[in-house]
Amino acid sequence: MLGTLKPQPADKILQLIGQFKADPRTDKIDLGVGVYKDPTGLTPVMRAVKAAEKQLWEAEKTKTYTGLAGEPEYNAAMATLVLGDAAAADRISSVATPGGTGACRQAFELIRMANPEASVWVSDPTWPNHLSILKYLGMKVEPYRYFDADTRAVDFEAMLADLAAAKPGDVVLLHGCCHNPTGANLTLPQWQAVAELLEKTGAVPMIDIAYQGFGDGLEEDAAGVRLIASRRPEVLIAASCSKNFGIYRERTGALIALSEPTNREVTQGTLAFLNRQNYSFPPDHGARLVTMILTDPTLRADWQAELEEVRRGMLGLREQLAKELQRLSGSDRFGFIAEHRGMFSRLGASPEQVERLKTEHGIYMVGDSRLNIAGLNTTTVPILARAILDVGI
Repeated sequence: MLGTLKPQPADKILQLIGQFKADPRTDKIDLGVGVYKDPTGLTPVMRAVKAAEKQLWEAEKTKTYTGLAGEPEYNAAMATLVLGDAAAADRISSVATPGGTGACRQAFELIRMANPEASVWVSDPTWPNHLSILKYLGMKVEPYRYFDADTRAVDFEAMLADLAAAKPGDVVLLHGCCHNPTGANLTLPQWQAVAELLEKTGAVPMIDIAYQGFGDGLEEDAAGVRLIASRRPEVLIAASCSKNFGIYRERTGALIALSEPTNREVTQGTLAFLNRQNYSFPPDHGARLVTMILTDPTLRADWQAELEEVRRGMLGLREQLAKELQRLSGSDRFGFIAEHRGMFSRLGASPEQVERLKTEHGIYMVGDSRLNIAGLNTTTVPILARAILDVGI
């Protein structure tokens, strides 16, 4: 049986990680892997997480299963973090998931159950795993234009023109903030226009929000999600705690589904059913830490303060890189780096230029020229700037 299996395409980012580790150069720079790093290159455990873990270690009395949907307190805390008061409680169904990827997978499964003929409209470009999972599930995918390669900004008119073709029952996948891989985000007026278009087409929005707090702030980053939630009767939201709580390996996420109150019980039951089919009970350790942090005023205040330090640090690196490139090139063409938000920006470099950055300068980034701003520090920014200009970007 196993002899019939065919080799699967290697994950490009995982390949890049291997190449970086094998590179003997001591001055190499990793801008490929999508995790936050502090100025020393470490992905630290946040202070509030450490404190919560200590409290949990002292108080926890059992490791027995939690519910199929996860703990109600966690689901409620996550719904409040993402939605604020944008949706009434009688519209909200939610389940804990293994990270944001698990939330996306469960959302796609839910879509397929509800409407097997649905097309999922996906931004061009998007996080590659969106497309990989959709392909694996055999679902229909329609791309919509999103990123202008010349301006490195959102091509909003093209986006609206493409999404106007969505049909009732189709799903439009949107990035809640800090678009991956481009870093180019919708403005609030643009979110408003998207909501109006969804009203016209009858398509259902699905929002992947994996970086809340990394862009303009916790509340600001959720503004688009909340606007859509207040305007549309049905919304799917895949949320991740990997980045903003720094608990990547704990696999902590949530799938939130908004429906009409009359459909909530069936929706919640279906989400629990999908959890049972895929992994039964979701991981609890990270979810419990998140719950403790979000519901304890002292822990929450410290978490928000550290998250703000992280956010401001990345903004500072963006501004430093844009200014250094302007100084060296005498051009404003790299100003988009300071305008983008989150960990990523797409430089607009060719695959050949990206390869030269790797081979000639020891600078590793994804082949589409997505760079992880959080992989830099104040010392490596000038090195990157010189290398970018040296390869002709």
